Amino acid sequence: MVIRNISLAIVLSVTALAAQNPVRPAFDVASIRPSPAGAPPQGVVGGARIDGSQLRTSYMTLKDYIAMAYRLKLYQISGPDWVGTERFDVAATLPEGTLPAQTPDMMQRLLEERFQLNSHREQKDFPVYALEVIKGGLKITEAPPDPELEKVDARAPQAFTGGGSSQGVSINLGRGSSVSFGNNKFEAKRLNMTTLAATLERFLDRPVVDMTDVKGNYDFSFDVTAEDYRAMLIRSAVVAGVILPPDILRLVEAGSSPTSLFDALERLGLRLVARKAPLDLLVIDKVLKTPTEN
Repeated sequence: MVIRNISLAIVLSVTALAAQNPVRPAFDVASIRPSPAGAPPQGVVGGARIDGSQLRTSYMTLKDYIAMAYRLKLYQISGPDWVGTERFDVAATLPEGTLPAQTPDMMQRLLEERFQLNSHREQKDFPVYALEVIKGGLKITEAPPDPELEKVDARAPQAFTGGGSSQGVSINLGRGSSVSFGNNKFEAKRLNMTTLAATLERFLDRPVVDMTDVKGNYDFSFDVTAEDYRAMLIRSAVVAGVILPPDILRLVEAGSSPTSLFDALERLGLRLVARKAPLDLLVIDKVLKTPTEN
């Protein structure tokens, strides 16, 4: 009887431990290869595509993958400079029955296994812009529901792609949501405020935090001056890990802000307010520059 009780206690302890530490999902098969050197070929853009059973990414930096895996922004990752410049392509098979929303957890496990990624979290005060609604309220109208998009299955193909050059930036966020920035014009389709904040910080000197408490998706556009447009594209290139010559970087003074962007947002009923806020920071303690073999 004593032995049985001890055995039962062990079983219960192991079961409780397993419940507290559930096995993280993992890709069935995954291949990681360095992206071809240089800029993507004409017509090829970096990004990710998930079709319910396959994940394919191209021309993404290791920092991009870490941000995806740990659900963070690029500025919330502290590590060696090369993680923001070394690019990799990933092809992975998702286990049957998994959803695209589980991909970050699988990517996290992949990075820890193949790049021997070891990290810890801290909190740090960051200078940020708070995206807020001005006193008079929003001056843009919520995009009407799209019955076709609402009928789309969660497992249907999704594309998250982006491309940029001296001619502008285009980002496809999937589910009818997109952003384009070219010829001094910013155009958004079915964009929510959280995504707008994340998009704007690509072009600014500090992170943008959504504090609007506004729901829904919006279509809108606005123009900026040619000078601000050029500065915003340079900042976007730096965020994307593009190595630019010093004379180009000098065109963007530290701490300078694109005034015409701020003015355009106010005409939409929004504003960017400079302040400090505590945000999570992922500190990389160890990571391999070359992943282990496929």
